[in-house]
Amino acid sequence: MLEKAFLEVLDRELVIALGCTEPIAIAYASAMATKHLKGDLLALEVYASGNIIKNAMGVHIPGTGKTGMNLAAALGSISDADKNLEVLCGINEEDIEKAQQMIEEGRISIRKSDHPKKLYIEVVAKSEASSSRVVIEDRHTNITRIETDGKVFFSVEDKIDELPVNDTSFMSMESIWTFVENVDVSRLSKVEESIKVNKRIGEEGLLHDYGLKVGKTIYESMKKGHQVMDPTNYAMALTAAGSDARMAGSSFSVMSNSGSGNQGITATLPVIAFWEKLGSAYEELLRAVALSHLVTIYIKTKFGRLSALCGATIAATGASCGITYLQGGKKEAIYASVQNMLGNVTGMLCDGAKGGCALKVATCTSAACLSSSLALNGIAIGSHDGIIDQNPEKTIENLCLLSMEGGLESDRIILDIMLEKENKLINN
Repeated sequence: MLEKAFLEVLDRELVIALGCTEPIAIAYASAMATKHLKGDLLALEVYASGNIIKNAMGVHIPGTGKTGMNLAAALGSISDADKNLEVLCGINEEDIEKAQQMIEEGRISIRKSDHPKKLYIEVVAKSEASSSRVVIEDRHTNITRIETDGKVFFSVEDKIDELPVNDTSFMSMESIWTFVENVDVSRLSKVEESIKVNKRIGEEGLLHDYGLKVGKTIYESMKKGHQVMDPTNYAMALTAAGSDARMAGSSFSVMSNSGSGNQGITATLPVIAFWEKLGSAYEELLRAVALSHLVTIYIKTKFGRLSALCGATIAATGASCGITYLQGGKKEAIYASVQNMLGNVTGMLCDGAKGGCALKVATCTSAACLSSSLALNGIAIGSHDGIIDQNPEKTIENLCLLSMEGGLESDRIILDIMLEKENKLINN
């Protein structure tokens, strides 16, 4: 029963995505709104929550070399909605020029929504005699309403009896450990796909100049002998390189975790890097990456998809568990890895998706390796320290309390700073 439930969670939360998921979700909503519009598109109005805006403002749109929520919306309107989070796969120069023309003609408007949900996107498409409206909430592909000319085409309220039950109450550190130890690895096809897809973008980032070149710089330094070619440095290089490439608009897709590509990258690549250096059996890699993904998903179900705190800290906590598992760590060492991570990088703020995310990914990967090393030597932060409690479950609850209640004002201030900078650029 639980094995089936865990496999369903992996299938639901590990999703292929092209580009940063916030602007891509805007593109997806725009594509869907245009699909349900009668007549030729004249204008798009996008209303997005503050957290969506924070994570969509500064990242490059895949295949364009450009940033902008308006560009994501415009490109989405001329793309295939059936591709979901790969909606911009296959765009060409003609598409980019057409989208740019729409922006220059003032046909795309972006506004902050006052909706209380952190993940909220509403797109209104207009033609000469028609209009359509699409709403996305809570999850990047979770369309909750589609209207055409005021008539409801689809509504979650109307389909409530048909919706799958996404219950995760069965998840705990104990149940995750039991699943990972006992699952038939032939059933971990989604995990295996995440390894292949995310390794590809990591290698792409090591080979080419993307963004801040954080991963490539570390790797080149290792090859020159300025840094040791050990598993920790290689894990930092490979993982940061994947983030470099993704945030700079690489046309390679990634396997996201809990709605974030960087979380998917951070949950997989450090574990892969250690596996390559250790020479462990492939089955051990599958179990270790499954553990990493599930710990990340588990914490994110409590933590929230979008937060004032950096999601890489959570994914790297999962990675630390996976690294510990690869080196023979048992349940107690896995728990210690969680305690060490959450006593270290908790408090790293998310100031929006951007090229600099690769630096945070590198920092969290380094912390994951250190936390694992301590755990394997029987060392764990004690419950008298900060938010750390006697067991990882309670520590995770404390972290989530900090994120959900303590992060509200931080989120507001960060967004205000970002919007003020954006307005200065526009006015100048």
